[in-house]
Amino acid sequence: MASRGQETKELILANTEALVLERGFAGTSIDEILKLTGLTKGAFFYHFKSKAALARALVERYWQQDYAMLEEFSRRADELSEDPLQSMLIFLKLFEEFIEGLEEPPAGCVFASYVYEFYQFDDGIKQFIADGFKQWGKMYQQRIEKIAAKYPPKIAIDAGELAETLMCIIEGGFILSKSLCDTSLTARTVRQFRRHLQLVFEP
Repeated sequence: MASRGQETKELILANTEALVLERGFAGTSIDEILKLTGLTKGAFFYHFKSKAALARALVERYWQQDYAMLEEFSRRADELSEDPLQSMLIFLKLFEEFIEGLEEPPAGCVFASYVYEFYQFDDGIKQFIADGFKQWGKMYQQRIEKIAAKYPPKIAIDAGELAETLMCIIEGGFILSKSLCDTSLTARTVRQFRRHLQLVFEP
């Protein structure tokens, strides 16, 4: 069970994330966070010594939650099939179903929001974001390499570039789905990537 302090910290982070995805980090003030959470400045600064400390905690929280979700999809996919191609297709299908189950388009990606405002952040946060993207890419690349080892591709491919393509599809899908108010857009683009893998690798 979370302590009261942990609950307060999570309240601040959850509400700050919503504000950042809506108006950016620079456009989010501590006063707005306090108004949204109903907390005092004393309560806020007890948990975060500065807005910079909040920025770091927010990006770490986003990474932990997002990577945990992808690891869960990966675990479930591997349980359902030991075949590397089928496991990857299931993994992508699970992600599609998650997106399609949302009532509203994804609010966006905290990493992307920070990248748009890189001038706001120190080198530590910039490196954390870069390392996070690399870790996501590594997960996808390792899966694609296992597929290629078992199923010779019908066209020349680069596992790293395919992994980058998938990340671009997901990140770009978030932007477009929010702009066009289309909840299923990201799922559709991931579905096209899944079909591309089938065309490239299926015997």
